Amino acid sequence: MHPALQGALVGAGVGFFLVAAEYLLLRKAVSDRAERLKRKAEFDVTERRRISSMTRFALILPVAFALGFWIVS
Repeated sequence: MHPALQGALVGAGVGFFLVAAEYLLLRKAVSDRAERLKRKAEFDVTERRRISSMTRFALILPVAFALGFWIVS
């Protein structure tokens, strides 16, 4: 397999893991806060921005990993 393709796949996997972990951790924090305040569980503006910034970062990761793998090999 070409090193750049391998790097892109690894970067996509890492990006997916980071976004999923961030979402799950934020969802748990939101539900805990909603239970404590006895409100409906919904993301606030800061949490939405955290998820969107992590998603944007995850979109850059495959390209960065592909370039890194290509340069190293």
